[in-house]
Amino acid sequence: MKLTSLCNRIFVQTILDYHRTDNVDAPIQNPYPQGTIEYYLYLKNWIDTVQWHLEDLIRDPNIDPVAALALKRRIDSSNQDRTDLVERIDSYFLEKHQEVTPLPDATINTESPAWAIDRLSILALKIYHMNDEVQRTDTTPEQHAACERKLNVLLEQQVDLSLAIDQLLTDIAAGRKYMKVYRQMKMYNDPLLNPILYGGKRV
Repeated sequence: MKLTSLCNRIFVQTILDYHRTDNVDAPIQNPYPQGTIEYYLYLKNWIDTVQWHLEDLIRDPNIDPVAALALKRRIDSSNQDRTDLVERIDSYFLEKHQEVTPLPDATINTESPAWAIDRLSILALKIYHMNDEVQRTDTTPEQHAACERKLNVLLEQQVDLSLAIDQLLTDIAAGRKYMKVYRQMKMYNDPLLNPILYGGKRV
């Protein structure tokens, strides 16, 4: 099975599992053995799915400001978890291909496999929710048609992105491409690097 076929299948499974309760506080029930790529893919999409709904909640025009601040901080924490997990997935691919010697003319890709998979995970969420919009019966014909067009574009994008990821992984395995893991070094959550947190002046 191609890696993206596995990704897309697990992402659909995760989204459906989440929507059994549709609750951002529901505990994750990851069905895959810890440390496997399946485990990481399920966890990745679960984080993305919860964050998708947190982003919806914080846009409520009537939200209490205190609740909004708590949500914003939860979204920041989720973003950090997402970034850490993407780097862990990239480390999985590095370890998998550590015995591969890049060819003399090997090139590096504009993004790593895991960051491309991150986009694929978000795309699965867009497809799920745009399909929900297509299924609505309380919209105008114009809005329905617009949502159908958007859904078709998203489905096409999923095919193209899946192909590109599989090609990249094939090229890495063959030595035609090489990869690196650049730790994101996010500063805003780091008490040693964010001047607001370590007591420096606001700039």
